[in-house]
Amino acid sequence: MTDAVFTGPATANGVAKLRRPDLSEGRIRRRYAAERRFRLYGILAIGFAVFMLGFLAITVILQGSSAFWQTRIALDVAIDAATVDPAGDRSEDSLRSGDYQAVVRDALRGLFPEVTGRADRRALGDFLSNAAGMVVMERVLADPSIIGTTQRFEVLASTDLDMLAKGKIRRDVPEADRPVKDQQIAWFDRLEAEGRITSTFNTAFFTTGDSREPEQAGLGGAMMGTFLTIVTAILLSLPISVAAAIYLEEFAPKNKITDIIEVNINNLAAVPSIVFGLLGLAVLLGFFGLPRGAPMVGGMVLSLMTLPTIIIATRAALKAVPPSIREAAYGVGASKQQVVLHHVLPLAMPGIMTGAIIGTARAMGESAAVLMIGMVAFIVDVPGSITDSSTVLPVQIYLWADAPERGFVERTSAGIMVMLVFLVLMNAAAVIIRRRFERRW
Repeated sequence: MTDAVFTGPATANGVAKLRRPDLSEGRIRRRYAAERRFRLYGILAIGFAVFMLGFLAITVILQGSSAFWQTRIALDVAIDAATVDPAGDRSEDSLRSGDYQAVVRDALRGLFPEVTGRADRRALGDFLSNAAGMVVMERVLADPSIIGTTQRFEVLASTDLDMLAKGKIRRDVPEADRPVKDQQIAWFDRLEAEGRITSTFNTAFFTTGDSREPEQAGLGGAMMGTFLTIVTAILLSLPISVAAAIYLEEFAPKNKITDIIEVNINNLAAVPSIVFGLLGLAVLLGFFGLPRGAPMVGGMVLSLMTLPTIIIATRAALKAVPPSIREAAYGVGASKQQVVLHHVLPLAMPGIMTGAIIGTARAMGESAAVLMIGMVAFIVDVPGSITDSSTVLPVQIYLWADAPERGFVERTSAGIMVMLVFLVLMNAAAVIIRRRFERRW
């Protein structure tokens, strides 16, 4: 109980007036302190989120940036006619059947004539990738006149040598605990001292498909599969979802049936993606017999996932159009269809496109749905159509993350970087489109 304070002169009856202390200033101070604490909590939460996001991004970049560079060995290769042209007729079939790996291996062994033991020669040959002879074959096919001469080539190094050159393999650990032996490190240092170890931009990483060898594995097949799948999903989901949203928002009567439809659309937006994958497996593959692991099937499944997102975003964009636009159109004699198509829909288009891009970005990052329909196969060739077997970026990253070879670690992080770049660009496009075309009322 608050103590009263006697102040002022006594009244006629001899009793002084009572005045309670002013509590408003203390309450204001406590309120301001609570507001400062609330703002501090918000700043700490944002700072923690930014810190974790930055930590994740820095970790991925440090692990994956080296994958965009490729280690090669400069060798003077003697192109023996009997080895690269077995038939001796300089025909394309004969040149393609030549043993180019052998001439490259002989060139490497020629730099180390003291290596004569069978085990040492095999260890030296491990410096070369299985595809080291491809660059020689391509040059010979382009110019057969170089057969019988000695040419300088930069051939692809093996994964272990690539990891050693990038510092991914530590030299200070015991020999038994690393894949590269002391003798191989000495050979590498000798090649590096002679200027034969080079590093080039890994263009094949963006143009080739998957491979069992990390130094040959690329994202080209997964990127093309993702592109074909996403294009198929957009072509199927965008017109259907926009038409459904326009009907529900502008033309459908408000009754129990439309209420049930709206509730189910909102629920579909929260359904796990694997459920859509099971639906595609049972219906599209099992009942209709569509090709397994094809971008066409993946696009159909992802279009089902993006339908609720685009419908909800489209309805929100239609609701955001001021009623005065509709009233003005009706005032000049426009019909219901003309009001929607000629006035409301163009003004709502920025919100519709934003929802479509965000829904597409979400579908691009899905893996569970496409795993169920077989887009998890080992794909070497880059798909050329929506019916070819293919995979997508999330699944390719998952496959590389599950591989035991050390070289796939940087490939996994590099794949994450590429996918994040695509997602950031798509979300940036959504923001730009919205700011470019939106109107403030």
